[in-house]
Amino acid sequence: MIGWIKPFEKYSKPLLMAISVGLVAVIGVVDWLTGFEISFFVFYLVPVALAVWFVGDVFGIFISIFSVAAWVAGDVSAGAKYSRPFVPVWNAVIAVVFLFVVVAILTRLRKLHKELEERVRQRTVAMTNEMQERRRLEKELLGISEREQRRIGHDLHDSLCQHLTGTALAGQVLGERLAEKSLPEAAAAIHLVELVEEAIDLTRTLARGLHPTELEGEGFMDGFRELAANITERFQISCKFECSEAVRINAPAGAIHLYRIAQESITNAIKHGKASQMIIRLDKENDLVRLMISDDGVGLPENARQGQGMGLRIMAYRASMIGASFSIESLPRRGTRVLCTLPLGNNPPSETHATKSQTAIG
Repeated sequence: MIGWIKPFEKYSKPLLMAISVGLVAVIGVVDWLTGFEISFFVFYLVPVALAVWFVGDVFGIFISIFSVAAWVAGDVSAGAKYSRPFVPVWNAVIAVVFLFVVVAILTRLRKLHKELEERVRQRTVAMTNEMQERRRLEKELLGISEREQRRIGHDLHDSLCQHLTGTALAGQVLGERLAEKSLPEAAAAIHLVELVEEAIDLTRTLARGLHPTELEGEGFMDGFRELAANITERFQISCKFECSEAVRINAPAGAIHLYRIAQESITNAIKHGKASQMIIRLDKENDLVRLMISDDGVGLPENARQGQGMGLRIMAYRASMIGASFSIESLPRRGTRVLCTLPLGNNPPSETHATKSQTAIG
């Protein structure tokens, strides 16, 4: 019944009161025209239900009494004959009691319905607030992680690299002095300097990964080009960067999140996919920037297929933070392809929009 009377919610109370009274009158007229042998009493439940549900139990009682009066009056005027005078009175009392019971049941049902709607509303508000708070904390944690990576990158470049450079210079001076004295330890000192210089190069590579060059504007493509070169040098694999035309992103958040998605994708391809060749590709189409990372590895691990990979969830979340779509799929023969598409010119999405970002893992 609740679903049947749902369309009447848009009407005002005075209009619903008029409709209820009008329905009783119409049913009474039809009942009178069809004669007393055919009962239309059950149809009076419709105006009673409307009156109780949308107006109130008091008006429902009034419509119940009015309905019984119309029903009895219709039968009597149609020529109904009773063996005793109290029979129509008894029928009317029974009908009133029955409709009063219906009014009581509908009143209770309406109360329970309103309580349920209120609980659902409160629960929805609580869940919305909880989701917003969780997303705020996730965003804050990502921000803290980004700041810590930048700080560590600065420390590696400005402190550790400088210290290692000083150590290499000291070792070089020591090697020259040992060579002047024709001591056999001179070769060991020179080898030690070479090891320190390799450590300097490795530290600088780590620092650039933790704190990439400025990614806004012209530096966006340079950052990915440098990332491909560092991956090739560090892991001794083929990592190429391709870009058909100049791509610029002026929003710092969009640039850094795309960069981190590429980093995470490459790490997964090397660690889990055992890839030996990778391609980082940037394309611009109308107002869209498309980042694609493909590899020749073994494909998606089982936990990734089930949506359990932490790295995949982080990439998808980063994409949602900037309003980008994210997908990852296995290639037909072997390998994996990660695709992230970012609309240009968009401000960072709101919390509601972020939750609607579509993520596909297949």
